[in-house]
Amino acid sequence: MNQKKVIVIGAGFGGLSAAIRLLHQGHHVTLIDKRDKPGGRGYQYEVDGFKFDGGPTVITAPYMFDELFALFGKSREEYFDLIELNPFYRIFNEHGEYFNYMRNMDDAAREVAKFSPSDVEGYKRFVESTVDIFEKFHPYTEKPFLSFKNMMEIMPDVIKTGTFRSMYGYAKKYVKDDFIRKVCSFHPLLVGGNPFDTPSILGLIIQFERQWGVHYARGGTGAIAEALFRLFKEEGGKTMMETEVDQILFRNKKAHGVRLSDGTKLDADIVVSNSDVAFTYKHMISREDRPKVVDLYYDNIQYSNSLVVIYFGTRRRYLDSKLHHHNIILGKRYRGLLRDIFNKKKMPDDLSLYLHMPTITDTSIAPEGCESFYVLSLVPHLDAKVDWEKTGEAYRNGVLEFLEENYLPDLRSNIIAQHHIDPLHFRYGLNSYKGAAFSVKPSLTQTGYMRPHNKSGFFDGLYFAGAGTHPGAGVPAVIASGKIVSNLVAEKYGISRPEGVNSAGELV
Repeated sequence: MNQKKVIVIGAGFGGLSAAIRLLHQGHHVTLIDKRDKPGGRGYQYEVDGFKFDGGPTVITAPYMFDELFALFGKSREEYFDLIELNPFYRIFNEHGEYFNYMRNMDDAAREVAKFSPSDVEGYKRFVESTVDIFEKFHPYTEKPFLSFKNMMEIMPDVIKTGTFRSMYGYAKKYVKDDFIRKVCSFHPLLVGGNPFDTPSILGLIIQFERQWGVHYARGGTGAIAEALFRLFKEEGGKTMMETEVDQILFRNKKAHGVRLSDGTKLDADIVVSNSDVAFTYKHMISREDRPKVVDLYYDNIQYSNSLVVIYFGTRRRYLDSKLHHHNIILGKRYRGLLRDIFNKKKMPDDLSLYLHMPTITDTSIAPEGCESFYVLSLVPHLDAKVDWEKTGEAYRNGVLEFLEENYLPDLRSNIIAQHHIDPLHFRYGLNSYKGAAFSVKPSLTQTGYMRPHNKSGFFDGLYFAGAGTHPGAGVPAVIASGKIVSNLVAEKYGISRPEGVNSAGELV
């Protein structure tokens, strides 16, 4: 076997996926991360007996995890449990009325009828239309887009399905009520996009959820990261935690290793960066090595929003509230708020929030009799020039005050554990360029071939996994990016896949 020395930078879900698959191909793989435990954006904080998932909490497509364990003849269930949620989400309008986003169509239709009986049939047609979107475009989420020809292959279907329209514009074809349109089109927010300009090709997320469900991992998303990390180590992978890569080293435009922040140099034949793709090019590759066009490109593409996330635990339970596990709270000025954040790069005066209440499903992540939450607020990335060190506390207090007045009575007097992150954390803690929480923004001109590639076009032996590259942000997408990287490496080095895995890298 053509074994190579591989270094994977970053133990997020994309890096873990790539590292496990490359290990399975027989390579010598070293996984390096600057933090003390794996997860990347899915890092889990532990504060005063509470466990808070740092980032992604919506888990779909369990088969993608199953594949990773099955590569080594193991079962995912041996490592962590998944609990299916229903409703998937509870979506609140500006009046505090809620829509239960259900998997079953009849249940969902009854929810639509509560707000707009005349939209029930249109809603059904909308959901049914996303089946075609899923069937046409899902296969491409696990294939690389390295040439313009790849992009042209899908364009006839983009035109035929009308998925060049924005997600909200696509929903508008089917339903009339503005709130139901928002219910149909919010999914881009989960991956760093604006529903009013993100292409409706992302409607395939709706079918990801309908086909495989929305799940919660017992113990939190951190339990998934720990399970994948454990699998990698059990199968012989080498890990270096609390170790930061300062620079990727090249010789004649070919990656040949990395230099750590302490000056240590490590040799490698292949480097996979699960660090933010823009940060990698602009800060981990020397000016002497990178072409000038790289800076021009990454200075001018669009980046996603950032986030303020407040993690808090309370001394009391809130089971008598109208909240569920995943709660999306839409403000009255929803479109204007998103325009401020994504287009004007300015702080909005109002709020739309995602509120996570995992202890309604799993009490093990909090002390007995306590409730665990995190509230996520959309904010612009660092181009907005907000002084977060000065204004952050007042902003967070405003968010908690809003929750106390509308959803969680006496909240602030009951908080006994708290942590937060903001755009500065994404920039300096997670090395995300401009503090963009989801890296490169999903848009029609930043999709497929026009998104940063999984294989560098400038350097041999350099590959990318994670939110900023194809297919994009979200747990299934970054897991798929690791799969794409491993298949590209196998193709380049002529590695035959073991029996039981087909030519697409899928288990059979």
